[in-house]
Amino acid sequence: MKDKQFLMIPGPTPVPQTALIELGKAPLGHRSSEFSTILKETYENLKWLFQTKNHVFIYTSSGTGAMEAALANILNPGDKVLSLIIGNFGERLAKISTTRGANVERMQVNFGQTIDPQILKERLAQDINKEIKVITLTHSETSTGCANPLKELMEIIRGHGAISVVDGVTSVGAMDVKPDEWGIDILISGSQKGFMIPPGLSFLMASERAMKAYEECKYPSFYFDFKAYKKAFESDTTPYTPAVSLISALNETLKIMKNEGLENIFARHKRLALGLRKAIKAMGLKLFVEDDTKASYSITSILPPDGITVADIRKVLKEDFDIVVADGQNDLKGKIFRMGTLGYVCERDVIGAIGALELTLKKLGANIELGNGVKAFLESLIA
Repeated sequence: MKDKQFLMIPGPTPVPQTALIELGKAPLGHRSSEFSTILKETYENLKWLFQTKNHVFIYTSSGTGAMEAALANILNPGDKVLSLIIGNFGERLAKISTTRGANVERMQVNFGQTIDPQILKERLAQDINKEIKVITLTHSETSTGCANPLKELMEIIRGHGAISVVDGVTSVGAMDVKPDEWGIDILISGSQKGFMIPPGLSFLMASERAMKAYEECKYPSFYFDFKAYKKAFESDTTPYTPAVSLISALNETLKIMKNEGLENIFARHKRLALGLRKAIKAMGLKLFVEDDTKASYSITSILPPDGITVADIRKVLKEDFDIVVADGQNDLKGKIFRMGTLGYVCERDVIGAIGALELTLKKLGANIELGNGVKAFLESLIA
């Protein structure tokens, strides 16, 4: 049906009507008093969502831009970086660190697994001379649907003293992240995820320790410069021309989120993700991340039944039901499909997606009992 397509991917995610209306308006002048008023409210609400007293910078870029901003402003050539890698985006942080001339060590696990806090503790205990300056890690790994035990890992990192750079692209606004309480130095995210607007903005929270590291950076970024954005933040403006329409839309979605409340937002994402996982198991399918305690509440990765390809599942879901799910990435391409429960998603959306998936698999010849997945999800809501 025309204009009925629904995105059940890790991003872009569905956009509320109030945000779409803002996007359809003529853009404001980025140096106007009207836009400064919107920025001031947006900045304050971002601090609320990030659960921080620190500044949260807005960049006109994808989440990868914020990754680059984080590392370009704190690293000097030869600095030692430890990258904790549980998927493609953890590896991306390592690659960006390399482009800054850093000496990168990778602590990597099989995709679908998380970093063991004890192993990290043992490795950092070996760093007697505190040579490791920066530790990069992912909270919710978008490529696999796995979630690191961030609070536990941060306790260990904080004890060591390294600067922490956390990819919270698919966790901020969906899963509980407390940067001030947990001691996170840099936390990043992107607009097309839990923020419920289209791609084009990224966000970066920088702690006082991160700003101190910036002061010691010999070759900080020009466009992503921390100092320029801090100065602009304090004056309710931006250092360069921003995506004004996206920021106006963001201002609207942040109001929606404040109205729902942080605890309710986190509970909703957890409820939908765990319910979807129960539905997938009830259908006889296998989850890529088998342990619920290691699962992201934003993305669920699923293995296709024997004899049925990921490409066919995605094709039928899109052509017959106007539902888009994501393929795997890189080595996981064609091996898993990913369903997002991120952002502007509710129970009705997931019920429809599960029913459509059941019919899709049946059409493709899978031996499943129709209704088992939907029933399991509904029962999870009243458990």
